[in-house]
Amino acid sequence: MATGTNIQTYFDGDWHAGDVAVMRAADHGSWLGTTVFDGARYFEGIAPDLMAHCERVNRSAEALMITPTVSAQDMHDIVWEGLKRYAPDAAVYIRPMYWALEGDFLGIVPKPDATGFAISLEEIPMSPAGSATTLTTTRFRRPTLDCAVVNAKAGCLYPNNARMLAEARTKGFGNALVADVMGNVAETATANVFMVKDGEVFTPVANGTFLAGITRARHIANLRADGVSVHETVLSFDDFRTADEIFLSGNMMKVTPVKAFDDVQYQPGPMTKRVRELYWDWAHSAA
Repeated sequence: MATGTNIQTYFDGDWHAGDVAVMRAADHGSWLGTTVFDGARYFEGIAPDLMAHCERVNRSAEALMITPTVSAQDMHDIVWEGLKRYAPDAAVYIRPMYWALEGDFLGIVPKPDATGFAISLEEIPMSPAGSATTLTTTRFRRPTLDCAVVNAKAGCLYPNNARMLAEARTKGFGNALVADVMGNVAETATANVFMVKDGEVFTPVANGTFLAGITRARHIANLRADGVSVHETVLSFDDFRTADEIFLSGNMMKVTPVKAFDDVQYQPGPMTKRVRELYWDWAHSAA
């Protein structure tokens, strides 16, 4: 199902207009869920960290035992070719993806070198700078590497995220603040999370239960270069309840302020605004 408009699809060596069908009913990815993807953004004529996203989708494929078939550089170049189909001021979600085509003699383990590949481009607006969301808790938790492929951006992980998000919405909130197996905060249902306290920034330490995102790393680097103390550490839900500011970090919208966590209210503050300014300044200077 498309979430945007003006879709362009790269498949079988060429670009095609529209949401082209790329998977067959008997593909391993269709019936056993062996799919990985990544998400980058094009906006204001730039595609920040596009190469890093192309590199990560290849690592995700390997983690799910799918053989990547397109080099990161070739993928990067193919994406830019497709972006020429859009207006310079368009906002586009960039989604390269792999899936396994065949399994081994039992059908379960993906067969090496039997890989499907596509890139989906969708025109999806960036959220306005003042857009904010709300958070609540959820009974669902992030898995660990011994029970799920958490070191990949894999499609099979997202039904769990969907349960978190659906539960939060039934409680009247926009997103869920999610625990790891130890009960410490890991991320939200859709994005990495940061909190601000007394002028310093804190984010859950990357402990292998969630993807420490490319945009997350960029925010940390930008803030530290700006002289802000950033701590990657173990954080509890109570830490977030006593925070001065909370914001989310993800590829889709880059920075999203949080205005409430359950009954605790926040104002999108100066640090959240500064993170957004630093990201946009970096993105345009690196273009």
